[in-house]
Amino acid sequence: MTSHRGGPAGGQGPHPVIRLPHEQELFAHGRGVQDHLADKITAFAGSMVFVYVHMVWFAGWILINEGIFGQAAVFDPFPFGLLTMIVSLEAIFLSTFVMVSQNRQASRDTIRADLNFEASVRSEVWSTNLGRALGLDPEEIERQAQQLLAASRDKMNSDLGRPSA
Repeated sequence: MTSHRGGPAGGQGPHPVIRLPHEQELFAHGRGVQDHLADKITAFAGSMVFVYVHMVWFAGWILINEGIFGQAAVFDPFPFGLLTMIVSLEAIFLSTFVMVSQNRQASRDTIRADLNFEASVRSEVWSTNLGRALGLDPEEIERQAQQLLAASRDKMNSDLGRPSA
């Protein structure tokens, strides 16, 4: 929580400013070295550089093992069993890194949803109190909000081809 001076009555001392933590701040506290490594590997594996490196690697492997540099250079003859095993192991590890990143993203989404919920509750409380202070009828405002939400849902359902509820 931070504070500032100069409220509505003009400089009566510090007033609390409510500040929700930022999702990135909360998420960053839970990341370790292994998480950073998994993110770096996943980011590289999802890049075109990764594809190009593998294209060169596979082409070189196949050309060497087809005898382009002579039979003495062949170390994994057709059907390239060693290459198959290496690629299979790489796929296992890469899929694991992707799952680790996806699990962390799900955790991040949960944090974001929790913060959004807190912000929504705060907004609702503030709106209700401001409305009362202005002499507005909360039931009438809620009825109007429900009508707008129902109309919005009906439009969304019709746009998606679903029957209205």
